[in-house]
Amino acid sequence: MLETNENEMKIKLLLQTKLPDYYEVWMDIACNLTHLIESRTLRDVVQKLSLHHLHSHRELRLAHLALGVITMGYVWQEGQMAPAQVLPRNLAVPYCLLSQKLGLPPILVYADVVLANWKLKDPNGNIEVIFSLPGGETCSGFIIVSMLVEKAAGPGIMVCTSTVPIFHISTLRISRWRDNPMLPNGLVYEDISDEPVLLSGGSAGQSSSIQCFDALLCVRHYDETAAFLARMREYMPAPHQRLIHSLSGSLRDFIMPCSNPDLCRSYNSCITALLDLRNYHINTVAKYVLVPAHHARLSGCPLGGVGMALDSRGAGGSNIMGFLKTVRNNTQKALIAEPQDM
Repeated sequence: MLETNENEMKIKLLLQTKLPDYYEVWMDIACNLTHLIESRTLRDVVQKLSLHHLHSHRELRLAHLALGVITMGYVWQEGQMAPAQVLPRNLAVPYCLLSQKLGLPPILVYADVVLANWKLKDPNGNIEVIFSLPGGETCSGFIIVSMLVEKAAGPGIMVCTSTVPIFHISTLRISRWRDNPMLPNGLVYEDISDEPVLLSGGSAGQSSSIQCFDALLCVRHYDETAAFLARMREYMPAPHQRLIHSLSGSLRDFIMPCSNPDLCRSYNSCITALLDLRNYHINTVAKYVLVPAHHARLSGCPLGGVGMALDSRGAGGSNIMGFLKTVRNNTQKALIAEPQDM
């Protein structure tokens, strides 16, 4: 019975993988992004399109993903040392109009590159990316692992929403133009803005799941860390932002004075699990991001400066290791002293 329910859920969770024929050129460009970047021809094939033939929310999300991928390729086609300073109107206008419809910024965000960029590979539930980014299987693996983390968080999110009432209130290539020394002033969106726009790229800080757990468990962050996480929420879909806000409450304050050992232990076990996840994340980033980036820098970084850019900062613009250790330490501070059994 459980297996049947899981299969039904897989079918329901299938993402949009095709756009109407009118937008086939978008899909072709996004699907061939790596080749177009390597051949230095991407900027030449960007064409003007309108949004009149997109209807469903899933079509809009897929289109936002496609235009985000194309935009990243356009800006960074020549590598870190020669990014485009202006996004041409052919791309800027439809991208910004589409972003406005969805309430998302016109940049490739976590909700695009991870949450919307997967499809079923086979009937067994294995998944693969819709659009591959420069970096080949390594980059695709990075995206898929992030998606699997979100999938694993699903049951926990369901518990959160069933426990707390909801009040509805109003690739590894660097992919940002905020806190990026290669684009210190940001990016101009032609015919949209006369001045450069500063936006953060996709980051695990934009994971709605992790911020939901922090909100429910009352893990407090402070100063620059709190400001960064608050800014990352602005890059999430609006319903995700509302969910996080609705979960923010006083669960910890309720538990502390009740002197119930079982309740305290249950709360602390949740905090410990989140702490373990963050420790694992720190080790993973060190092993698979910082160490390879350091080696790339020492060897001259044949990837156009990507290794040097990754050496210290995350895709969202944070000091990667300092930030991860700070949120880990803040999580540990949320543990409460357990009362003795009577």
